Amino acid sequence: MCHTPYARQERLHCNIALLARKNALCPHRENTFTPIAGWQQTSQPLYRKVKLHYQLKAAAEMSELSKTFILTITCPDTFGIVASVTSFLADEGAFVTKLEQFGDPESKRFFMRVKFEAGRALRTEAEFSEKFTPIGGRFSMDWKLHDYFRKPRVVLLVSKFGHCLHDMLHRVASNNLRIEIPAIISNHEDMRGIVEWNGIPYYHLPVNRDNKAEQETKLLDVINEHKTDLVGLARYMQVLSTDLCRELEGRCINIHHSFLPSFKGAKPYHQAHKRGVKLIGGTAHYVTADLDEGPIIHQAVERVDHTMTAEDMVEIGRDIESVVFSRAIQMHCEHRVFRNDSKTVIFRR
Repeated sequence: MCHTPYARQERLHCNIALLARKNALCPHRENTFTPIAGWQQTSQPLYRKVKLHYQLKAAAEMSELSKTFILTITCPDTFGIVASVTSFLADEGAFVTKLEQFGDPESKRFFMRVKFEAGRALRTEAEFSEKFTPIGGRFSMDWKLHDYFRKPRVVLLVSKFGHCLHDMLHRVASNNLRIEIPAIISNHEDMRGIVEWNGIPYYHLPVNRDNKAEQETKLLDVINEHKTDLVGLARYMQVLSTDLCRELEGRCINIHHSFLPSFKGAKPYHQAHKRGVKLIGGTAHYVTADLDEGPIIHQAVERVDHTMTAEDMVEIGRDIESVVFSRAIQMHCEHRVFRNDSKTVIFRR
């Protein structure tokens, strides 16, 4: 055995590191371990440093164990769904903080959103999946587990009207909308300045009859390159092809400047003015191959009267569109929206 001063110092440090680790992970056992005599005078700084390291490591591990998840479920409506899900979570040490459910008597479908703090037995999504799959199979569930704190990645498409885009950028910058915007795509150059000022990549993909298919391929490449969770059409004044609509089905939201199903297509405010309506509105909906026919997520209206021109309605409508669009994006990204055939089920805040 080596008895050099260096060897003694090394053994001392190893003992102190062991003590610090044990006391950090088991604070109730503090001072129950005795390292080499005289360590207090010579190595207190090392002890504190190593103990802090293991305390931080333990805190990180506990944070991982207490992750917050959202579980979304869609399945045929029947007896015992809620009981089975909540019993499973309780048995695994999870703590449910919010549970919302709806059974549709027409479609006979059941919808459920559960927010919970994961217990020690549910360390990872893979472990949850392994344990929950038998329950999902028993009830023919279409279920997904979402990390509550992960910010969804939303790519925005815009043309020349910037009100919805500006509103989104402000909400994200002020942390009122918990998403990431990794890229913005436009068929015009008008919005480049404000987008790049916000530090977001700007892709200019001009579209005409001759290059539409080619540009949509590039558009989809950008979407995939940025690992996009959702695409938002922030007044993007191009009709997407059937193939692209199908590719983005369920993960593309459009804002239409009318209270659908009224006044579909181009210039809806002018259509509304011509008909003498007393209410105008905005509608956010999922994009489908049928123009302005997708399942509706959110709507709002504003009163108008005979003194207003079509241009007045356009100006009033911009505020409505901005709010409706951002709220629809928020509800989707918080996993509150469920497709129910041609309709949606929304669990509001």
